[in-house]
Amino acid sequence: MLYDRWRQIAHANPNETAIHETATGRHWTFKQLAEEAERNGNSADVIAFPQGISGDFVLTVLRAWRRGSVVCPLETGQAAPIIEKVPREIVHLKMTSATTGLPRLVAFTAEQLAADAENVVAAMGLRADWPNLGVISLAHSYGFSNLVLPLLLHGIPLILVKAPLPEAVRQAATSTKHITLPAVPAMWRAWHQTDAIPPNTRLAISAGAPLPLLLEEEIFTKHSLKVHNFYGASECGGIAFDGSTTPRVDAAFVGTPMHDVQLSVAEDSCLMVRSRAVAKAYLHETALPLANGVFHTSDLAELVGGKVFLRGRANDQINVAGRKISPESIERTLLKHPDVRECLVFGIPSRDSERTEEIVAVLVSSVKEDTLRQFALDSIPAWQLPRHWWFVEVLHANPRGKVSRKEWQKKFSSRP
Repeated sequence: MLYDRWRQIAHANPNETAIHETATGRHWTFKQLAEEAERNGNSADVIAFPQGISGDFVLTVLRAWRRGSVVCPLETGQAAPIIEKVPREIVHLKMTSATTGLPRLVAFTAEQLAADAENVVAAMGLRADWPNLGVISLAHSYGFSNLVLPLLLHGIPLILVKAPLPEAVRQAATSTKHITLPAVPAMWRAWHQTDAIPPNTRLAISAGAPLPLLLEEEIFTKHSLKVHNFYGASECGGIAFDGSTTPRVDAAFVGTPMHDVQLSVAEDSCLMVRSRAVAKAYLHETALPLANGVFHTSDLAELVGGKVFLRGRANDQINVAGRKISPESIERTLLKHPDVRECLVFGIPSRDSERTEEIVAVLVSSVKEDTLRQFALDSIPAWQLPRHWWFVEVLHANPRGKVSRKEWQKKFSSRP
């Protein structure tokens, strides 16, 4: 199914540019990409493991589709998982980002992959005359859904940039009249601070982590560019998209349901996703959160007037003397201070058994601790105040653009 759809796309756009690698100068039209996919593709591998940000990644996918192999994308240098057997109908495996535990393999059919691509293209309004500038990982669910599938199944051209360095992005954007630029908040911040956001950006997208309201407002004011928040998950692809034309005023707002996606809130206050793009299952395990076209997320949510508001993650909540608080709610309070650039909150075990956990705030800010304490007290009760304040120069994200609470908890615990 997928390869047949690709052949239709290639036949309809033979001389149009499909991929341009800015680092190497390599270039493929749709016809050239189709011809190369037909060559040197006689591998007997049952599972293909594409890696990197290059045309070779895309060719590996196409060759796997042609011979009926399963595709399991990997980050550069990532070891391939041991996979003993894959059900016949499964064509694609995604590795979860492991933000909620050990990584899992999420299994998709061809129809589910195609549905995700349709949802993304329809909700975001991707256009062939606005090529995607590819700076995010093609192996991650976000990159595969927003860059690879729209190219192969909908004919959206792809300009590949090896690294998201400001000058590299600025230069790559000059190769075409208009661009669509999907990225993560850390990239948007770096480009904004170096005045490197390409002026020909027609569609700007941010995903992988919440985009700070202040950064969204600053980009809009300086560049007249709305950065659209995109919320999704490895298990189901796109969930919600903020298609509004002006900056958000509530950091918890992540958009409205994607095209052909139905949302509800379960009894445990977590978001439930129903769509044709929801994966078949976790490979080799039966898990209630993912079954029969429904994904039960661990994201606490509210649905108000057709809008989606996230209130934190069920497994991230901090227990302070029997009272639970979402770290995101504290982060939103601290980020309202104009001199707090970035913030991450998490809990650590307390030495006082009656408290259970203590709250830690990691901040990128020049404001003094006492000032922030008083500022926060105007909005939240004293028991929600962080007990520990750690000021850093930057909140480093992982290769997938996520700022991991677990990783920063380990860093905090290892401090002298």
